Amino acid sequence: MEIDLLHRPRLSDMRRPDGSSPQAEAGLEGALEARRRGPRVSPPATFTGRGGYDPGFLGEFEVPWPTPVGVRKSDLLPIGNGENRLDYMHFSVAMSKSRRMALFVGVNISGSESASVTRDSDKWSLDGRIPIEAQLGEEIYADNLLDRGHLVRREDPNWGSQADVQTANEDTFHFPNCAPQMGAFNQRTWLSLEDYVLRSTRLWKERVTVFTGPVFRDDDRLYRGARIPTAFWKVVAFLSDEGKPSATAYMIDQSKELGSLEAAFGKFKTYQRSLLHIQSVTDLDFGELSLFDGFSNEERAEGVRVEAEIRSPEAIRV
Repeated sequence: MEIDLLHRPRLSDMRRPDGSSPQAEAGLEGALEARRRGPRVSPPATFTGRGGYDPGFLGEFEVPWPTPVGVRKSDLLPIGNGENRLDYMHFSVAMSKSRRMALFVGVNISGSESASVTRDSDKWSLDGRIPIEAQLGEEIYADNLLDRGHLVRREDPNWGSQADVQTANEDTFHFPNCAPQMGAFNQRTWLSLEDYVLRSTRLWKERVTVFTGPVFRDDDRLYRGARIPTAFWKVVAFLSDEGKPSATAYMIDQSKELGSLEAAFGKFKTYQRSLLHIQSVTDLDFGELSLFDGFSNEERAEGVRVEAEIRSPEAIRV
């Protein structure tokens, strides 16, 4: 079923007597002009020398690049390198052929070298290393309620030399690192989780590896030829205060609240889940990483699903 994301209720203060809106016309004209110019595409040479995700980033705690299995194995877009991934500065992306967006992304974060970069633009580009038709672009986001949601958060890979920081920041603005998120997406709780991870790595000057991606479901809502995910997940791998390998997993989901089309823009809820559960809903194999996740080990021991709703940053268990 197609849903109408063009409807955006507004106050009538700025409307003309005939009911038209000069702001809407200006925005539409800008979008039309951008379409006339054609999409922004970064040529393959732009990414020369990018190392991408590093599985040995946490030292002896090796965190391999996840492996798509089941239906996702055949859905992985061939890139032409060993793991069929797009490498950027300090992060990588695996693409879905069927959805034309990321299956998942992985980023290494160095708290001791992290630097803030002012967001002075919001210009997104397609990645010239893969066909334009293999990636969702501006056409899915123009003139509607969809947000361009960074999967690798803009600030996460921004560490190292000044040149590396600037490169990483720019690399995050490529559509393979973008997923359509509904305008009512409850970013407060999800953003609190992302803030918590980055703030903690900076505070303790630690290293962290993070994987993020959408949950693909057959009943995801269809819009402009693309299905919009209603759930996203995040897996964090790190060394604990005692120097022990650790992992935690989280999921933001509104599928339980979607009783009708009118509820499609309802509240999302964020849960801490087991890594085993994330594997089951994504068809991604994280290797032995679940052995270092307390929720997964609890599920193995008790034989029941373990989850905890996160209502505030204080409820995050890491």
